[in-house]
Amino acid sequence: MNLTSPKVVRDLLERYGLRADKRFGQNFLVEKGYLTKIVEAAGFTPGETVYEVGPGLGTLTRALAEAGAKVVAIEMDRRLEAVYTETLAGLPVQIVWEDALAFDWASVPSQSLFAGNLPYNIATPLITLLLRSSRFRRMVVLVQKEVAVRMTALPGTPEYGLLSLRVQYHAQARRIVDLPPGAFFPPPRVTSSVVCLNPNTKPDHPALFRLIEAAFAQRRKTLLNALKAGGYDPEKVSKALQILNLSPKVRGEALSLQQFEHLLVKIS
Repeated sequence: MNLTSPKVVRDLLERYGLRADKRFGQNFLVEKGYLTKIVEAAGFTPGETVYEVGPGLGTLTRALAEAGAKVVAIEMDRRLEAVYTETLAGLPVQIVWEDALAFDWASVPSQSLFAGNLPYNIATPLITLLLRSSRFRRMVVLVQKEVAVRMTALPGTPEYGLLSLRVQYHAQARRIVDLPPGAFFPPPRVTSSVVCLNPNTKPDHPALFRLIEAAFAQRRKTLLNALKAGGYDPEKVSKALQILNLSPKVRGEALSLQQFEHLLVKIS
Protein backbone atom coordinates (compact mmCIF):
# COMPACT_ATOMS: atom_id res chain seq x y z
CA MET A 1 0.00 0.00 0.00
CA ASN A 2 1.48 3.31 -1.10
CA LEU A 3 0.61 5.68 1.74
CA THR A 4 2.71 8.42 0.13
CA SER A 5 0.13 8.76 -2.64
CA PRO A 6 -2.41 11.53 -1.96
CA LYS A 7 -4.98 9.53 -3.95
CA VAL A 8 -4.45 6.42 -1.82
CA VAL A 9 -4.69 8.49 1.36
CA ARG A 10 -7.85 10.24 0.15
CA ASP A 11 -9.45 6.93 -0.84
CA LEU A 12 -8.47 5.34 2.46
CA LEU A 13 -10.00 8.17 4.45
CA GLU A 14 -13.19 8.07 2.40
CA ARG A 15 -13.47 4.28 2.65
CA TYR A 16 -13.33 4.40 6.44
CA GLY A 17 -15.45 7.53 6.74
CA LEU A 18 -12.55 9.55 8.18
CA ARG A 19 -10.99 12.95 7.71
CA ALA A 20 -7.93 14.60 9.19
CA ASP A 21 -8.89 15.87 12.63
CA LYS A 22 -7.59 19.35 13.48
CA ARG A 23 -8.07 18.60 17.19
CA PHE A 24 -5.24 16.05 16.90
CA GLY A 25 -3.13 18.16 14.53
CA GLN A 26 -3.37 15.52 11.83
CA ASN A 27 -1.61 16.12 8.52
CA PHE A 28 -0.40 13.02 6.70
CA LEU A 29 3.05 13.03 5.10
CA VAL A 30 2.80 12.01 1.43
CA GLU A 31 6.29 12.73 0.08
CA LYS A 32 8.44 9.59 0.01
CA GLY A 33 11.74 11.45 -0.11
CA TYR A 34 11.10 13.21 3.20
CA LEU A 35 9.85 9.97 4.72
CA THR A 36 13.12 8.30 3.77
CA LYS A 37 15.11 11.11 5.41
CA ILE A 38 13.27 10.56 8.70
CA VAL A 39 13.83 6.80 8.63
CA GLU A 40 17.53 7.24 7.83
CA ALA A 41 17.96 9.87 10.55
CA ALA A 42 16.46 7.51 13.15
CA GLY A 43 19.58 5.38 12.68
CA PHE A 44 18.30 2.04 13.95
CA THR A 45 19.64 -1.42 13.22
CA PRO A 46 17.27 -4.21 12.11
CA GLY A 47 15.30 -5.54 15.05
CA GLU A 48 15.63 -2.41 17.20
CA THR A 49 12.51 -0.86 18.70
CA VAL A 50 11.51 2.65 17.64
CA TYR A 51 8.86 4.56 19.56
CA GLU A 52 6.45 6.77 17.64
CA VAL A 53 3.66 9.19 18.54
CA GLY A 54 0.75 10.10 16.28
CA PRO A 55 1.16 7.45 13.56
CA GLY A 56 -1.78 8.86 11.61
CA LEU A 57 -2.64 6.35 8.89
CA GLY A 58 0.60 4.47 9.54
CA THR A 59 2.78 6.07 6.86
CA LEU A 60 5.96 6.52 8.91
CA THR A 61 5.09 3.43 10.95
CA ARG A 62 5.12 1.31 7.80
CA ALA A 63 8.34 2.87 6.56
CA LEU A 64 10.10 2.20 9.87
CA ALA A 65 8.83 -1.38 10.06
CA GLU A 66 9.67 -2.15 6.43
CA ALA A 67 13.19 -0.88 7.08
CA GLY A 68 13.57 -3.42 9.87
CA ALA A 69 12.39 -1.66 13.04
CA LYS A 70 9.97 -2.94 15.62
CA VAL A 71 7.59 -0.05 16.22
CA VAL A 72 5.68 0.91 19.34
CA ALA A 73 3.24 3.61 18.27
CA ILE A 74 1.26 5.73 20.74
CA GLU A 75 -2.10 6.83 19.33
CA MET A 76 -5.24 8.16 21.02
CA ASP A 77 -7.60 8.37 18.03
CA ARG A 78 -9.56 5.12 18.18
CA ARG A 79 -11.19 5.92 14.83
CA LEU A 80 -7.98 4.63 13.25
CA GLU A 81 -8.15 1.15 14.76
CA ALA A 82 -9.82 -0.39 11.73
CA VAL A 83 -7.42 1.42 9.39
CA TYR A 84 -4.40 -0.17 11.05
CA THR A 85 -5.73 -3.67 10.43
CA GLU A 86 -5.22 -2.84 6.76
CA THR A 87 -2.26 -0.45 6.60
CA LEU A 88 -0.08 -2.22 9.19
CA ALA A 89 -1.11 -5.82 8.55
CA GLY A 90 1.72 -8.31 9.06
CA LEU A 91 4.22 -5.74 10.30
CA PRO A 92 6.03 -5.78 13.70
CA VAL A 93 4.00 -2.90 15.11
CA GLN A 94 2.37 -2.50 18.52
CA ILE A 95 -0.27 0.20 18.89
CA VAL A 96 -0.68 1.63 22.38
CA TRP A 97 -4.03 3.41 22.67
CA GLU A 98 -3.17 6.26 25.00
CA ASP A 99 -2.61 9.99 25.19
CA ALA A 100 1.12 10.48 24.59
CA LEU A 101 1.20 13.24 27.20
CA ALA A 102 -0.08 10.77 29.83
CA PHE A 103 2.11 7.84 28.73
CA ASP A 104 4.72 6.62 31.24
CA TRP A 105 7.86 7.48 29.28
CA ALA A 106 10.00 6.54 32.28
CA SER A 107 9.02 2.92 31.59
CA VAL A 108 10.78 2.97 28.20
CA PRO A 109 14.13 1.12 28.10
CA SER A 110 17.24 3.28 28.35
CA GLN A 111 18.94 4.28 25.08
CA SER A 112 15.74 3.87 23.07
CA LEU A 113 14.96 5.50 19.73
CA PHE A 114 12.10 7.81 18.80
CA ALA A 115 10.75 9.00 15.46
CA GLY A 116 7.49 10.80 14.88
CA ASN A 117 5.46 13.21 12.79
CA LEU A 118 4.22 14.97 15.90
CA PRO A 119 0.70 16.33 16.16
CA TYR A 120 1.20 20.09 16.03
CA ASN A 121 -0.93 20.77 19.08
CA ILE A 122 1.23 18.70 21.47
CA ALA A 123 4.70 18.98 19.94
CA THR A 124 6.30 21.29 22.51
CA PRO A 125 5.04 19.60 25.72
CA LEU A 126 5.73 16.16 24.24
CA ILE A 127 9.32 17.00 23.28
CA THR A 128 9.80 18.33 26.81
CA LEU A 129 8.46 15.09 28.30
CA LEU A 130 10.66 12.93 26.08
CA LEU A 131 13.78 14.93 26.95
CA ARG A 132 13.03 14.93 30.66
CA SER A 133 12.57 11.15 30.63
CA SER A 134 16.26 10.62 29.72
CA ARG A 135 15.28 7.36 28.01
CA PHE A 136 16.29 8.13 24.42
CA ARG A 137 19.64 8.20 22.66
CA ARG A 138 18.16 9.68 19.48
CA MET A 139 14.92 11.46 18.65
CA VAL A 140 13.82 12.48 15.17
CA VAL A 141 10.77 14.72 15.17
CA LEU A 142 8.75 16.34 12.42
CA VAL A 143 7.31 19.61 13.75
CA GLN A 144 6.21 23.04 12.61
CA LYS A 145 9.19 25.07 11.42
CA GLU A 146 8.38 27.65 14.10
CA VAL A 147 8.90 25.00 16.79
CA ALA A 148 12.08 23.73 15.12
CA VAL A 149 13.53 27.26 15.06
CA ARG A 150 12.72 27.70 18.75
CA MET A 151 14.35 24.35 19.52
CA THR A 152 17.62 25.41 17.91
CA ALA A 153 17.58 29.16 18.68
CA LEU A 154 20.59 30.94 20.17
CA PRO A 155 20.69 33.66 22.89
CA GLY A 156 19.69 37.12 21.74
CA THR A 157 17.28 35.95 19.04
CA PRO A 158 13.50 36.47 19.18
CA GLU A 159 12.86 32.70 19.07
CA TYR A 160 15.17 31.92 22.01
CA GLY A 161 13.36 30.85 25.14
CA LEU A 162 12.40 28.04 27.50
CA LEU A 163 12.19 25.37 24.77
CA SER A 164 15.59 26.39 23.36
CA LEU A 165 17.19 26.02 26.77
CA ARG A 166 15.39 22.78 27.52
CA VAL A 167 16.75 21.30 24.30
CA GLN A 168 20.27 22.67 24.90
CA TYR A 169 20.33 21.26 28.42
CA HIS A 170 19.26 17.76 27.42
CA ALA A 171 20.58 17.26 23.88
CA GLN A 172 22.42 18.33 20.78
CA ALA A 173 19.92 19.33 18.10
CA ARG A 174 20.10 20.06 14.39
CA ARG A 175 17.46 20.93 11.84
CA ILE A 176 17.79 18.46 8.96
CA VAL A 177 15.32 19.65 6.36
CA ASP A 178 12.27 21.89 5.91
CA LEU A 179 9.07 20.52 4.33
CA PRO A 180 6.62 22.63 2.32
CA PRO A 181 2.87 22.35 3.01
CA GLY A 182 2.48 20.34 -0.21
CA ALA A 183 4.38 17.43 1.35
CA PHE A 184 1.28 16.68 3.43
CA PHE A 185 -2.34 15.74 2.90
CA PRO A 186 -4.22 17.82 3.70
CA PRO A 187 -1.58 20.57 3.37
CA PRO A 188 -1.14 22.60 6.56
CA ARG A 189 -0.82 26.37 6.45
CA VAL A 190 2.74 26.27 7.73
CA THR A 191 6.15 24.94 6.74
CA SER A 192 7.39 21.96 8.75
CA SER A 193 10.89 20.82 9.73
CA VAL A 194 12.65 17.60 10.68
CA VAL A 195 14.84 17.95 13.76
CA CYS A 196 17.29 15.32 15.02
CA LEU A 197 18.12 15.33 18.72
CA ASN A 198 20.91 13.36 20.36
CA PRO A 199 20.08 13.47 24.08
CA ASN A 200 22.64 13.21 26.85
CA THR A 201 22.11 11.44 30.17
CA LYS A 202 21.84 14.56 32.35
CA PRO A 203 18.96 14.25 34.85
CA ASP A 204 16.27 16.88 34.91
CA HIS A 205 17.03 20.04 36.90
CA PRO A 206 13.71 21.40 38.22
CA ALA A 207 15.26 24.35 40.11
CA LEU A 208 17.10 25.53 37.00
CA PHE A 209 14.00 25.38 34.83
CA ARG A 210 11.85 27.12 37.44
CA LEU A 211 14.36 29.96 37.19
CA ILE A 212 14.31 29.92 33.38
CA GLU A 213 10.50 29.81 33.28
CA ALA A 214 10.37 32.86 35.54
CA ALA A 215 12.93 34.66 33.37
CA PHE A 216 10.80 34.20 30.25
CA ALA A 217 7.35 34.53 31.83
CA GLN A 218 7.36 38.24 30.99
CA ARG A 219 9.87 38.63 28.17
CA ARG A 220 9.64 42.41 27.93
CA LYS A 221 10.70 42.87 31.54
CA THR A 222 14.31 42.97 32.63
CA LEU A 223 15.59 39.74 34.11
CA LEU A 224 15.70 41.38 37.53
CA ASN A 225 12.03 42.39 37.40
CA ALA A 226 10.92 39.11 35.83
CA LEU A 227 12.59 37.09 38.58
CA LYS A 228 11.22 39.42 41.24
CA ALA A 229 7.72 38.76 39.85
CA GLY A 230 8.54 35.05 39.95
CA GLY A 231 9.23 35.16 43.68
CA TYR A 232 13.03 35.45 43.69
CA ASP A 233 14.82 37.79 46.10
CA PRO A 234 15.63 40.93 44.05
CA GLU A 235 18.62 41.80 46.24
CA LYS A 236 20.20 38.38 45.64
CA VAL A 237 19.47 38.60 41.92
CA SER A 238 20.92 42.11 41.67
CA LYS A 239 24.09 41.06 43.47
CA ALA A 240 24.41 37.92 41.32
CA LEU A 241 24.12 39.97 38.13
CA GLN A 242 26.96 42.18 39.31
CA ILE A 243 29.17 39.17 40.10
CA LEU A 244 28.43 37.70 36.65
CA ASN A 245 29.20 41.06 34.96
CA LEU A 246 25.65 41.34 33.63
CA SER A 247 23.78 44.61 33.30
CA PRO A 248 20.90 45.18 35.74
CA LYS A 249 18.83 45.89 32.62
CA VAL A 250 19.65 42.58 30.92
CA ARG A 251 16.73 40.45 29.74
CA GLY A 252 16.49 36.70 30.06
CA GLU A 253 16.81 36.18 26.31
CA ALA A 254 20.42 37.41 26.47
CA LEU A 255 21.64 34.70 28.86
CA SER A 256 23.18 31.41 27.77
CA LEU A 257 22.41 28.13 29.49
CA GLN A 258 25.71 28.33 31.36
CA GLN A 259 24.91 31.83 32.60
CA PHE A 260 21.52 30.67 33.90
CA GLU A 261 23.27 27.80 35.70
CA HIS A 262 25.75 30.23 37.29
CA LEU A 263 22.95 32.61 38.21
CA LEU A 264 21.08 29.83 40.00
CA VAL A 265 24.15 29.00 42.07
CA LYS A 266 24.60 32.63 43.08
CA ILE A 267 20.99 33.17 44.22
CA SER A 268 20.45 29.79 45.91
